[in-house]
Formats: sequence, C-alpha cells, structure tokens
Amino acid sequence: MNPLLSPDAPAFPDFDAIREEHFRPAFAAGMVEQRAEVDALTADPAPATFANTVEALERSGATLRRVGAVFFTLAASCSTPGIRAIEAEIAPQLAAHADAITLDPALYARLDAVPADGLDPESRRLLERHLRDAVRAGVRLGGAQQQRLRELNAELSALSTEFGARLLAGANDAAVLVRDVARLDGLSADAIAAAARAATDRGHDGAYLITLVLPTGQPALASLTDRTLREELHTASVTRGALGDGNDTRELVGRTAALRAERAALLGHPNHASWVVEIGTAGTVEAIDAMLAQLVAPAVANARAEAAELSELAGFPIEPWDRAFYAERLRRERFDLDAAALRPYFELERVLHDGVFHAAGKLYGLHFTERHDLPRYHPEVRTFDVADERGPLGVFVADLHSRDSKRGGAWMNSFVTQSHLLGTRPIVLNTLNIARGEPTLLTVEEVRTLFHEFGHALHGLLSDVRYPTFSGTGVPRDFVEFPSQVNEMWLDDPEVLGNYARHHVTGEPLPVEVVERLREARRFGEGFATTEYLAATLLDLAWHRLGPDDAVDDVLAFEAAALAEAGVDIAVAPPRYRSTYFNHVFGGGYSAGYYSYIWSEVLDADTVDWFAEHGGLRRENGDAFRRALLSRGGAVDPMDAYRAFRGRDPEIGPLLTRRGLADR
Repeated sequence: MNPLLSPDAPAFPDFDAIREEHFRPAFAAGMVEQRAEVDALTADPAPATFANTVEALERSGATLRRVGAVFFTLAASCSTPGIRAIEAEIAPQLAAHADAITLDPALYARLDAVPADGLDPESRRLLERHLRDAVRAGVRLGGAQQQRLRELNAELSALSTEFGARLLAGANDAAVLVRDVARLDGLSADAIAAAARAATDRGHDGAYLITLVLPTGQPALASLTDRTLREELHTASVTRGALGDGNDTRELVGRTAALRAERAALLGHPNHASWVVEIGTAGTVEAIDAMLAQLVAPAVANARAEAAELSELAGFPIEPWDRAFYAERLRRERFDLDAAALRPYFELERVLHDGVFHAAGKLYGLHFTERHDLPRYHPEVRTFDVADERGPLGVFVADLHSRDSKRGGAWMNSFVTQSHLLGTRPIVLNTLNIARGEPTLLTVEEVRTLFHEFGHALHGLLSDVRYPTFSGTGVPRDFVEFPSQVNEMWLDDPEVLGNYARHHVTGEPLPVEVVERLREARRFGEGFATTEYLAATLLDLAWHRLGPDDAVDDVLAFEAAALAEAGVDIAVAPPRYRSTYFNHVFGGGYSAGYYSYIWSEVLDADTVDWFAEHGGLRRENGDAFRRALLSRGGAVDPMDAYRAFRGRDPEIGPLLTRRGLADR
C-alpha cells in the first residue's frame, strides 16, 4: 500500500515506509482527488455560500499538499537521480493542475457569487484573496490567452526545477580539491578536519575538499593565507553556472526572464516586477526604488572607503578574493577579535538549546522535547515537540548539516501548517548547511543563520489562524523575512549570549571584554555587506523590469550593464548572488522580491528599538509580539498589524544607524 495515500496516514510523514516509486502515483492521485473536489464544489446546486464554496476550496487538496510537502523536502535536502527525474517530470504537471483550478471559470463565478455580508474579518479577507488571486492568475483572459498562459506557467516551472538541479550539480563540481594540507594554513583544525571528511566522502582519501556555500563569499576566504588558493576558491564561486558545461545556467536565466516578461504582459503589467510587487506591502516598484535610493549612495561610499583601507593594510590594491582575508585581519587589529578563536565558544548543540530555544522560552514560554521515535528522511534529522503552558503547539524538525545531496543555503518549510478549520498543528522544518565537526563549531554568521531560520519556524509554530491559506508565513513576500530578522536580535542579547557562548572544552563563558568588542565591531564591514546585498537586489529588479520585447543575448553582459547603471559595480564587492547562481530568483520564489530582506529590515530594526524601549527579553514583550504579529499570519493586513503593534508607521532611521549609513 502506498503510505502517502493511506487514509490513516500520520501527520508526521512515515519516511521509513516512503519510497521513490510511491511519488508518481501519489501525485497523480492527489491531483485527481483535488480536481474531483473542485468539480463537486462547482456542481453543487445549492446557492454559493462561504461554507460550501470558500471553506470547501480551503479543504480541498489535502493529499496533494501532503505528498508535495514530503517530496519537495527530499528534492531539496536528499536529492537523488530518481528524485530529480520525478521533479523534472512532475513540476509542469503541478503547474498545469494549479492553472486548471485557478483558471476554472465555474469556480471563479461561484466564488464571485458568495455573499460577503456578515462575514468576520478573516473570512472576508479569505474570500477577497481567492478572488484576487484568480484575477491575477488570468481567469478573465480569453481562451487563446489562457492557453498561452498555461504554456508559460508549465515551462517556467520546468525551468525553475532545472535551474536548481544544475546549480546543485555545478556547486558540487566546483568544490576545490587540495592535496597539500600546507595550503590550508589559516583554517582552524576543525575546519581542516571537515575538509578532509568532505574529500573522503567524495573518494579522495588523504586530500581536502573546500565545498561551496550558495552566496558569492566563501567562509574560508577570511582565513586562508595562500592567496593563490583564495583566488581559486573565489573563481570557483563566481563562475558557477557560466562554464559552458552541462551545468551552465545562462540559457535558463535568459529564457526565464523572457517568459516572465511575456506572462506579465498577458496579465496587464509592463513587466514581471510590477506584477509581483502589486500584492506586496511595498505596493509599487517606485516605492522600492525610493527606499533603495536612500541606501545605495552611502553604502557604496562606505564600501569604497573600506576597500581603500584594506588595500593600505595589504600594501597593494586588493582583489575580491583578498577582501575577507584582510577584513578579518583588520578586525583582529582594531577590535582584537579573531573569528577562528571565537568558534570554540559557539558549539552547535549549546547554541541550539541554550541560545535559540532558550530565547524562545523566555519570550514565548516555549518548551522543546527531543523525540527519537519519529521516522527521519536522513539520519542527521532531529525532531522536537514544541509546547507552551497551554499545551502542545506542534513539531520542530531540524536538518542542520551540509551534504552533497542538499541544495545550498538555509530555509524553512512545513510538512503541515496550522489551521483551526482543518484541526491541524504545524510541523515546521529548518534546513541549514553547516559542516559537521567533532564537535561542530559555528562562526558568528552561522549562529546568526540559526537564529534567523528559527524566526521563520516561530512564525509557523505560533500561527493561530482559521484558514490554511493564512497560516504562519502565508504573508506577502516582502513581509515574510520580518519575523526571522527580528529573531536575530537575541543572538547577542546579554542574557542569551551569556547562556550559550561558552567554550566547548572548558565551559568558560565568552569573556565580557570580547562581548563588548563584538558589539563595537557590529558595523564593521557594513559598507561591503550592504553593497553586496543591494547589488543582488538591483540585479533581480533589472532582470524583472524587462518587457516582452527586451531580448537579452548575453546574460553576463546584461548583468554587468545592470550593475553599472545602478551604481553598484564595485569589483571588490561583487553581488551576493550573480545571475547564474541566484537560486532565490531563478530557482525559488523570490523573483522581483529579493528586495524583501532590506524592506523587512526597516521593520526589523524599528522593532528592535521597540523591544529595547520595553525592557528587552521579557515574556510580556514576547507575548505582545506574538499576539499582534507572529500569530496572525496573513489573516490581517500585515502593515495594519505592524502599525497597531508599534503605534505608528515604521521609520527607516534605525536601519540606517544599524548599517552605518546614517551619517553618509
């Protein structure tokens, strides 16, 4: 019996029983089931009501949701040739299935006939959401236009899948193999051990493999003293997807941008960015431009000043592969901070339990109990029951270590979302790419990523809504990063930091003077960091401002011209992601939306000030934030919820101060 189709299938997937051969029939059955449910809904002779139409639509597709959640988790984290083949086959089928429902004229007519009078605010919002989404999807288009739209959506889905597959393979191929350990001078002992394990896993016994993380900047560049090896590693990073081999993504990038532009025109928009931003909190591309305009000039000025300072320290004009190395050297000199020397104080287990979980306990009264009875899709996956004083809330799943079968980066997704309508509690997953060590020691940025992704998990775990559409992170794309970025503030809160930052051998706390120097160094290098991020954001917007008649023949030339036109073409600060490995945009859901991080950071920095004004790490503050924002998901207008919480509109000043841009 197919465990994905069992009527008694548990809420937590039975990974012990699930096999690759179960997915094709399970997807097929799930699509047939939902199609039948929607057909029954539209054929109902009774007048359209909220219950028999909108709630019935919300209930539909349970099997398909369950199958998709399991499959796409495996596709991202435990990919195999079989999984990749299924993904390539099923992606366009799922796109066609979604179109068949969203563009169903009978369903739209029935939704449009539902009386809105007397509905509570969340229900009215859901009705409006379904009507809006149908119109945005093209339900009012003519037959020929709808057919073309379906073709576009199917091909775009296939292109996104192929981009992710090529990126994973290309990143694995680009890992830098080192035969002589002397070339790894500067790396910590545990980092060298991790490189040795990675090489052994690939069949290179006695050698060392430096694997790549998703962004342009590779962590080892801050430590390696061998300049030639630094250049080799940087080159491997920035040429991913542009080597002319089977993993080259340039054709996919150009084709994706062209099809998105054509689809936007069909839907009445000048470009894809206009179509995407229309439903965000920003509202218009012009509003995003206005915000970014306040940041670009001061960020670039800071980056140029930082480059000059590092060149003076190096004694020669630095190259991109030198920047992190000399920045770390300057950080040590100026603040007496050595990134490698800090890592022994950030042991993964302690950071997770005594940092991330501890802060959530203090703020929201959460308790975490590890379970060992639930099936896992990989031996490194861990599961925790999450509860507060009122009882169980859900399950948190942690898949924290890197492996060749896992795509780069870090993310949150859900096996099950919270919904009072469906009676479901959330099962939320955090996936990271931390190199396993004995023990596993983290950099400060890896600690930040752990707190960040758990902020997304909290958004899902603390959801308290009726309808699954609005659950947890079911908010506009440019608001979804807000809770995760707020959660980063607790990593260096004195109480939280003092609880987890302890030497993994001696148990001694991170010295007070080091903590103070960390705080002093917080804005160090922000010119580079902000410029790299803005370059990626502006590159994303450049690709998605193209109209249907704007052909791009050379992806790299287009990228260079776009960065130059935006004023962020600084050689020593390349974009955080270049076009050919910009997975957020060409393999994920952030197309024309990468600006969301800085847009959300305006709210985040303003909220950090609110916590400081109200006493910081206090249960009363956590409850207020949970009640007003974390629990509401998309059930309310997020900016209305923010204004009610903060008592006013967000202000950009705290962000400018945080990033060292206020005085520029």
